[in-house]
Amino acid sequence: MTVTVSQASSSAPPHEKQGLAGWLRANLFSSPLNTILTVLVAWLLLMSIPGMIEWLFIKANFSATSAQECRASGGACWAFIVEKHRFILFGTYPYDEQWRPLLACILLVGGIVCSCIRWFWRPFLVVFWTLILVLVAVLMWGGVLGLTYVENDRWGGLPITLILSTFGIAFAFPLGLLLALGRRSDMPAVKAVCVVYIELIRGVPLISLLFMSSVMLPLFLPEGFSIDKLLRAQIAIILFAAAYIAETVRGGLQAIPKGQYEGAESLGLSYWQTTRMIILPQALKVVIPPLVGIFISLFKDTSLVVIIGIFDLTQAAKTALADASWRGFSTEAYLFIAFIYFIFCYSISRYSQSLEKQLNTGYQR
Repeated sequence: MTVTVSQASSSAPPHEKQGLAGWLRANLFSSPLNTILTVLVAWLLLMSIPGMIEWLFIKANFSATSAQECRASGGACWAFIVEKHRFILFGTYPYDEQWRPLLACILLVGGIVCSCIRWFWRPFLVVFWTLILVLVAVLMWGGVLGLTYVENDRWGGLPITLILSTFGIAFAFPLGLLLALGRRSDMPAVKAVCVVYIELIRGVPLISLLFMSSVMLPLFLPEGFSIDKLLRAQIAIILFAAAYIAETVRGGLQAIPKGQYEGAESLGLSYWQTTRMIILPQALKVVIPPLVGIFISLFKDTSLVVIIGIFDLTQAAKTALADASWRGFSTEAYLFIAFIYFIFCYSISRYSQSLEKQLNTGYQR
């Protein structure tokens, strides 16, 4: 017993490595270079944070009625956001009808939240989303149930961003899965088509696809036939995201050991049974981090539709800044929309981390 106690006491960490002091010494002051960098970063924070807090909050003006009054305060003019927040969030949608895009946003966010809960991962989720999309379409367009019809040229702000990103992820993900499976197919024709599509789409920026969908595509359509500009942008986003999802999923498929396929064949499972029940679940668990990175990038890349005249959050903020009586507050406007993007992207990131822990398959290091 004496030997065991002495062994236990000898295996305990040294006192200087315990507690806050030990953590600081091990992580921030472990070497002369780390010490210099720690001091430098601390000095930069002490120099910048007080001024930022003073500008953002202490001297900020939340209730000014004019730009001159806001500038006189010497801080951030959040009164501009108070004045223009409905325009930034909903664009040129009729002012008295803006409860409709607000409710549409709540439905879309609620659907996304429900989809993140594992209890909802059942077949009725498809019906649930179909109902949500129908309600969103009814709310945004109107023309039925006594709602005034609003053409989608007047849609803007946050609803456009959520619609483009939600539909983009919903349709790009299954298309990307099929492309990834097709690229690993033993059929040369199918593999060649998938390879050409993936490499072609990944070889051009999203901006070029948006320009082609907006400017060039109508030139190839029959006379008298047209596709809505918002729909063209949505298709371009879906096609672009699907190519990146395909390559990410292909990496996950290649990480699955060959023995998994052989075991499925020994059980007499068909190709689709093997893929659906054994291979894809494991492959998708492995590639959760890069997939989430694609989803976050897709959500942020919806801001690029501003170049083809679609009224997203960025365009709405730029238009709000054009008001002659509230010019000069671009910092506040872009901080506001940056905060909106951050909330959504950070939430997606945190959810992916919790999902990785729930679906831990032993691949984590």
